[in-house]
Amino acid sequence: MTDTRRRVKVYTLNEDRQWDDRGTGHVSSGYVERLKGMSLLVRAESDGESGSLLLESKINPNTAYQKQQDTLIVWSEAENYDLALSFQEKAGCDEIWEKICQVQGKDPSVDITQELVDESEEERFDDMSSPGLELPPCELGHLEELAELVASSLPSPLRREKLALAVENEGYIRKLLELFRQCEDLENADGLHHLYEIVKGIFLLNRTALFEVMFSEECIMDVIGCLEHDPALGGLPRRHRDFLTKTARFKEVIPIGDPELRAKIHQTYRVQYIQDMVLPTPSVFEENMLSTLHSFIFFNKVEIVGMLQDDEKFLTDLFAQLTDEATDDDKRHELVNFLKEFCAFSQTLQPQNRDTFFKTLSNMGILPALEVILGMDDVQVRGAATDIFSYLVEYNPSMVREFIMQESQQNDDDILLINLIIEHMICDSDPELGGAVQLMGLLRTLVDPENMMATANKTEKTEFLSFFYKHCMHVLSAPLLANTTDDKPSRDDFQTSQLLALILELLTFCVEHHTYHIKNYIINKDILRRVLVLTASQHAFLALCALRFMRRIIGLKDEFYNRYIMKNFLFEPVVKAFLNNGARYNLMNSAIIEMFEYVRVDVKSLTAHIVENYWKALEDVDYVQTFKGLKLRYEQQRERQDNPKLDSMRSILRNHRFRRDARTLDDDEEMWFNADEEELEDCEAVVPPSDNKTTKASGGVGENEDLMDPISKFMERKKLKDSDDKEVLGKSSSLSGRQSPSFKLSFSGSTTKTSLSSPPASLRPGSPGSGAKGSPPTAATVTTKDRLQSTLWVGLVDYPDDDEEDEEDVGGESKEETPPLSKKSKLSSS
Repeated sequence: MTDTRRRVKVYTLNEDRQWDDRGTGHVSSGYVERLKGMSLLVRAESDGESGSLLLESKINPNTAYQKQQDTLIVWSEAENYDLALSFQEKAGCDEIWEKICQVQGKDPSVDITQELVDESEEERFDDMSSPGLELPPCELGHLEELAELVASSLPSPLRREKLALAVENEGYIRKLLELFRQCEDLENADGLHHLYEIVKGIFLLNRTALFEVMFSEECIMDVIGCLEHDPALGGLPRRHRDFLTKTARFKEVIPIGDPELRAKIHQTYRVQYIQDMVLPTPSVFEENMLSTLHSFIFFNKVEIVGMLQDDEKFLTDLFAQLTDEATDDDKRHELVNFLKEFCAFSQTLQPQNRDTFFKTLSNMGILPALEVILGMDDVQVRGAATDIFSYLVEYNPSMVREFIMQESQQNDDDILLINLIIEHMICDSDPELGGAVQLMGLLRTLVDPENMMATANKTEKTEFLSFFYKHCMHVLSAPLLANTTDDKPSRDDFQTSQLLALILELLTFCVEHHTYHIKNYIINKDILRRVLVLTASQHAFLALCALRFMRRIIGLKDEFYNRYIMKNFLFEPVVKAFLNNGARYNLMNSAIIEMFEYVRVDVKSLTAHIVENYWKALEDVDYVQTFKGLKLRYEQQRERQDNPKLDSMRSILRNHRFRRDARTLDDDEEMWFNADEEELEDCEAVVPPSDNKTTKASGGVGENEDLMDPISKFMERKKLKDSDDKEVLGKSSSLSGRQSPSFKLSFSGSTTKTSLSSPPASLRPGSPGSGAKGSPPTAATVTTKDRLQSTLWVGLVDYPDDDEEDEEDVGGESKEETPPLSKKSKLSSS
């Protein structure tokens, strides 16, 4: 059976001085070989006895451990790393505390083990050898002496410890508060100023036992009174007690029957007020001395949530009044604010308890209650309801989605909870749309497939997205459709533009994550055309949102989208926006050029569409090479279409090259290598014309250079004298991975000639848009062995552009292949 006495929760203190729950487990102590000492071990209870380690901490003889509120042990393992163990039972805390004190050689009756600091040896000896700190008599005449004693003790941890023990053992706090009442009656300003310094110093002693006395019902208001008389205020005391007793009155919106719970709520509110409003802003030194105060508030909140959650009658009454039509607006306002604070307190719970908490609220009907609240006219009430809704969505979006889908079976679309959220986003009256931004974030969480669950019997993604596009998407897109009926936005004011930008941001998210649901919606409703109307907005951020939406669509490389774009000529508003932007180098300019560059590299169909329809408008743009690159890419595609035999031959040769072992030569190749040059010249064969392309790999061949030219150049050079062989070999090796010179080659009817000029007009493709096409090339006649020679060389040369096109058809990505090195080396040595 599990030992419940040692059941603990592990907490760590974060950078904001708030405690983070690290899980629940069972603690034990034992010797750990790796750490070379007795250690505290906490294993997660969900994993059984052999569960994962939540904590493994060596009990260091020099570490200060503190026992607080009978069930807490707190310590620091590093300069900014505080740990806490919260025990389920006091007996378990006492047992572990005895183990710690045993290792450190301390008396278990103390609440803090001695702490060593960097002091001189003499000071340390004096402090350790002294029997204890003797406090002066608690009288008006000794207040100045006591204030000086407290101030001098704070810098030394050892003196702080002795001072805290003395104050605790002598019941000094109640005596000081009696003096405070006397000083107030006598209007003794000096005495009140000394008491301020003394009480502030006691807070910095950071001791739970002292806080329990100071925050008790009979003492806490006098403690706050002491802190009203700050000497720095020049004799003008603050009125904190008046605020707490007259202005900030506690309202029980639902009567709390448990007096202990009521007292705990009062105490927590007042201590929180002391921390936030009464105590002066702590210095960096003092901040670390208030960790116990932070812990006191934190664990009080945990206890309050637990007690309220266990009070079934209280929660039943709360939700009954929230949903009762007879409840007046003021009362409902108070109930909503209480529920909001209740949910905020729940963030202190550990995960499994928080899960139980929200399930309890769900069973009580919190979501139907929120529907009622969101329908109210009071802006503050709706804001509080939105905050509550955000707690639910952020913690368990699946629970919210399940309620929404169940609700749709009984109610019309107009009154669905999710449509109420969308309407409040659209109708946000705040000029900065603060509420709309918050609601858009919640909608994004609800439609995010990443947090949707899938089981054997149910796929949440399919069901919820089908529901959302059927019942909600028309509500979300209504402002967009209403504002884009003409060639420019109907309303182009700042607030409307901000709202449309939010809607576009959510629609862009849907494009990325919702696949066919959003695709059908965009194509059927012609959404992209409407969105591109916003590129004419006077607000650059909205125009950029519209461009981003289109860019995400193009980035999917989906031919359904591409055909939709081409059919409706949807690049027209983009080109117009580009031309209207002029020569200004701004975000609009960069975004549009990046879009065209992406199309040039990755999307063949759109490349042809842009050149054929918009080239005349873009041909003069020469400060970037994007548009000339589009034209060149288009011409390369046209050449392939005009020369299908050449394209087919290259495909066969490329496959042959990839599949054959690069280290072996077939019989034909061996025959070619062994043949004399004169025999090779005598053979004749039909050689297809060369194909003008831009080579990207295999040697950095110049732009617009024919891929066959380097080969023919090499073959021509082979016929030169022996004195030129080194130059020929150098140029050949440059093809295998270095830069090579730029040259052009054209084939005549019967002979092969090298030319440094452009190819003849008969090989050039027609200008797109003009309707002219290149004349069909005539084939050259060469010998059979020349064909063999050509075949070998074509197989050895990389065709980067051809590779890109073929691979784009398969996977949408281009890769560059390097030619087989073994063949190159053999050619170079021949």
